[in-house]
Amino acid sequence: MIRLREFRSGDLDALYAISLATGHEGGDASHLYKDAELMGHIYSAPYALLEPGLVLVAVDGDGDGDGDEVAGFAAGAIDTLQWEDILEQDWWPALRRRYPDPDAASLASWTADQRRASAIHHPERAPRDVVNAYPAHLHLNLLPSVQGQGVGSMLLRAWLGLASTRGATAVHAGVNRANLRALRFWRQNGFKDLKPEGRVESRTVWMGRS
Repeated sequence: MIRLREFRSGDLDALYAISLATGHEGGDASHLYKDAELMGHIYSAPYALLEPGLVLVAVDGDGDGDGDEVAGFAAGAIDTLQWEDILEQDWWPALRRRYPDPDAASLASWTADQRRASAIHHPERAPRDVVNAYPAHLHLNLLPSVQGQGVGSMLLRAWLGLASTRGATAVHAGVNRANLRALRFWRQNGFKDLKPEGRVESRTVWMGRS
């Protein structure tokens, strides 16, 4: 039985695990990374630790707490520009001391760990025109065991409802172009493809919903 609830501090390890289990075009990325925390450092942990009130989890279990598993999460921010500034001040500095910035000259031979370390030192900012039209953003990830059961849509509706109580009126998501299942999910849930001004086609598809 799946139920939704707010994030609890004890869920953090599960968010790291889900980020890794869905980090390769929506599938398991554990074979790619030596450091299992790198995906979570970027896509889930900062929300859980800096904005936990906007993190919801999907719990798979009988509800009595014994054997319950956090099987998915939705996490985001209401003001993306402000959030990017918060990360720059309160999140990235410690990680930059922990992970060296890889040499750009050897880009072609970077490992997956090095690519994520570079993202920590040079985080991609959302396109300004996307943020202006769709100020909020979120990430949503589910373990394969609960995919295809409507859990993602349920989690999305709950997060959008929560965000609306915080003043959100429009939201965007950045989706890996190679993750066809995720692209289909967002489109089926009312998100439309956006074409950021001045950007050539990249690995990220920007999508928005009012």
